[in-house]
Amino acid sequence: MNKGIIEVWCAYYPIFLKGAIGTLEYAAIAVIFGSIVGTLIAILHLSKNKVIGAIANVYVIVLRGTPLLVQMYIAYLFLPIAFPALNFITKEQWVVISLILNSSAYVSEIIRGGILSVDPGQMEAARSLGLSYGKAMRKVILPQAFRTMLPSIINQFIISLKDTSLVSVIGPRELTQNGKIIAANSAS
Repeated sequence: MNKGIIEVWCAYYPIFLKGAIGTLEYAAIAVIFGSIVGTLIAILHLSKNKVIGAIANVYVIVLRGTPLLVQMYIAYLFLPIAFPALNFITKEQWVVISLILNSSAYVSEIIRGGILSVDPGQMEAARSLGLSYGKAMRKVILPQAFRTMLPSIINQFIISLKDTSLVSVIGPRELTQNGKIIAANSAS
C-alpha cells in the first residue's frame, strides 16, 4: 500500500532537508565561484588583445553551447583518464567544477553585456576627469552596469539551482537523488 504525502514527509523529512541543503550548497558554490571566474572571463573577453579575447570567446561558446550533463560526463569520465594526475578529485568535486565552469560562461556574458550597455561616453568622461581605467571602471562603469546585470544574475542563480538536479545522474546525493531513494522506499 502506498503511503500518503504526510506520512512520507514525517518519515523522511531529515533526508529531504539534507538534500535541499545540498542542492542550495551546490547552487551557491556554482554562482559564487562562477561569478568570480565569469568576471575574469568577461574582462579577458573585453581585452584589447585580440588573441586573449578570442580565447575567452571560445571558452564561452563551448561551455554555453554544450549541455551541462555532457560537461559533467566529460569531467567525470574523460578527464581522469586523459590526465591521470587528476585522479585525486572526487565525484563531488567534479560536479562542482562542472557547475562552476558552466555558470561562469553564462555569468561572463551577463557581465560583459552589462559593461557594454553603459554608454561609452561615461568612460570617456571619467578618463577626462583624470581617473585611471581601473578606477573609472570601479567607480563609474560597474555601478551603472550592476543595475543592468542584477536581474540576469538572479536568473542565473535560479538556473544553477535547477541545474543541480543533474548532479544526481553522476552520484552525489542532493534533493533529486534523495527524492528517488525516498520514492523507492515508500512505494512498497
